[in-house]
Amino acid sequence: HSCNDHYYTMGGRTIPGIRINGMNVLAVKQGFEMVREHCATGKGPFYVEFDTYRYHGHSMSDPGTTYRTREEVGGVRTARDPIDYVKKLLVDNQFATAEELKAVEKDIRNEVQESLVAAKAGKPLPDADLTKEVYSTADFQSEPQTFIRMPDYHNSVGQKL
Repeated sequence: HSCNDHYYTMGGRTIPGIRINGMNVLAVKQGFEMVREHCATGKGPFYVEFDTYRYHGHSMSDPGTTYRTREEVGGVRTARDPIDYVKKLLVDNQFATAEELKAVEKDIRNEVQESLVAAKAGKPLPDADLTKEVYSTADFQSEPQTFIRMPDYHNSVGQKL
């Protein structure tokens, strides 16, 4: 079979790679500490592959149930959900109680709801603001963009090519 689906190995002997459990925040942190050290010390690039799971379909037209069962999705959510994993770590290691975490979640839901209400009440940004702070220069100054292509080309912002 000529297809290589172990993407982290695609660098062969030239570019090292690592596969990280992207559903585990601690694995991501530890993996990237190693990758950063490698790259920052001038040893070259590094392939990083994240093992993640998408609970929902790709888009509104893809419910995600035609190629996998609800039981499969539920099983992965039960076994590997990243938020539940961190909550369990916090409770098991006595950094927080379940009640404290519920209070934090409630505060977050309220903050999101308040932000949603404020966003809906606000006015759309001027088109010129859509191109601000998209890219920055090496010294972190905003680099103005003259064009941003929208899915419908005729709705693009800026100087059309």
